[in-house]
Amino acid sequence: MSKDIFEEMLNQRTDNDLFNTANHAGQTYLNEIIQREVYPTDEAVAALEVFAEPLADHGIAAEEVLEMLHTFGSAATVATQSGRYFGFVTGGALPVSLAARILGDYWDQNPALYVCSPTIATLESTCEAWLRELLKLPQNVVAGFVTGSSVAIFCGLAAGRYRLLNNLGWDVSQKGLYSAPRLRVIAPKVVHGTVLKAVSLLGLGHDSIEWLECDSEGRVLTEQLPIIDQRCLVILQAGNVCSGCYDDFQAIIPLAKAAGAWVHVDGAFGLWAAASETLQSLTVGMTEADSFSMDGHKSLNLPYDNGIVLCADKEALLVAMHNSGSYAEPSNDRDSMLYGPEMSRRGRAVDLWAALKYLGKEGVATLILRLHTTAVKIADGLRSRGFNIVNDVVFNQVLVACDSDELTELALEHLQSSGDVWLGGALWNDQKVMRISVCSWMTTQADIEITLKAFVKALDKASQ
Repeated sequence: MSKDIFEEMLNQRTDNDLFNTANHAGQTYLNEIIQREVYPTDEAVAALEVFAEPLADHGIAAEEVLEMLHTFGSAATVATQSGRYFGFVTGGALPVSLAARILGDYWDQNPALYVCSPTIATLESTCEAWLRELLKLPQNVVAGFVTGSSVAIFCGLAAGRYRLLNNLGWDVSQKGLYSAPRLRVIAPKVVHGTVLKAVSLLGLGHDSIEWLECDSEGRVLTEQLPIIDQRCLVILQAGNVCSGCYDDFQAIIPLAKAAGAWVHVDGAFGLWAAASETLQSLTVGMTEADSFSMDGHKSLNLPYDNGIVLCADKEALLVAMHNSGSYAEPSNDRDSMLYGPEMSRRGRAVDLWAALKYLGKEGVATLILRLHTTAVKIADGLRSRGFNIVNDVVFNQVLVACDSDELTELALEHLQSSGDVWLGGALWNDQKVMRISVCSWMTTQADIEITLKAFVKALDKASQ
């Protein structure tokens, strides 16, 4: 690399042309994405082959780099910021958070230690306090800002593993798991796959899981709980990934806590219901749990990635996540690397703070309730058009079936290829279903009407 390229990059930092080009491309994308097909066309996907090339000896102009990304990359993206994308509980980014994310990327802060970024540390502390208030959690709850619920679950269960073993006289951070007392993992049969990943990564093993029976909605049957003791990591759900159901926290958590167990609530999208006066009854009793996992990039509609672990046992979380070195000693201020597994990462609290500051309590509650009311409208509309809604729509999940599994699968194929909407499928109570996750602020009444028409058209095609 010659000296000239360094001079060129210095000029790029100050003349703004390159960044203006990027901003223009991004704004063009946002303007066009609303009208574009939700899933990219076969031609757009095929055109991605342009990126599959050998690395050249010599680079190209920065403007050409951006042009390639916009021309070929933008066209082949999935329109997750459309009002008719209902797959994988994916939220559409709030404009204020997307803009804050861009500004935060300019800052390029690594918040491992307070001294690395006082700004990010301060924003994290503020968001931690705001989240406690929004979700009505105890004042001793602390927050770690991670990639997503997968890592947040890992952190919560790691803290629980440390605390339970420590109570049994075993310091897992020093001694490891070899010869340690065996812990029991108590989890619903319909638990999310990320829980299995966390259990595996923590060295507890899938064979240590004792499965809880659930009702047809996916709620734990409290009358069939096993005997819980001080060796148990109990996992409950605030928003099942398919049905959206919530476990009976009032009945289960006091029993587990009285036995000395650790309770983790997996609430990737559903924990946010606690911020809505209308929906908060779903989460009654939840606040007594030890740890929680949730995503900002789901119900709160932050740009990816933005996960949060909440823990009522600060010492357990910090010991489980501890990381230090002679050059990176923790301080008396907030050192973010102690609250999660990462040391170097982006300052996710910028996006979160921007959303919460912009929306306020009332705005957050309105957004969360909007997801629910939209889901109810879609469910009612489909039911009136002859589709079977197989779950109670308690929050934002709608499970749809036709008169046979074969018909459901065919209808889903037609929906996914239509370009009008996109959603995924699932197997629920041994029945094939189409899974609608309403998770975007962008979904309007017009989007609902288009979605209902797309379902009817897909079923007509499937029935031919």
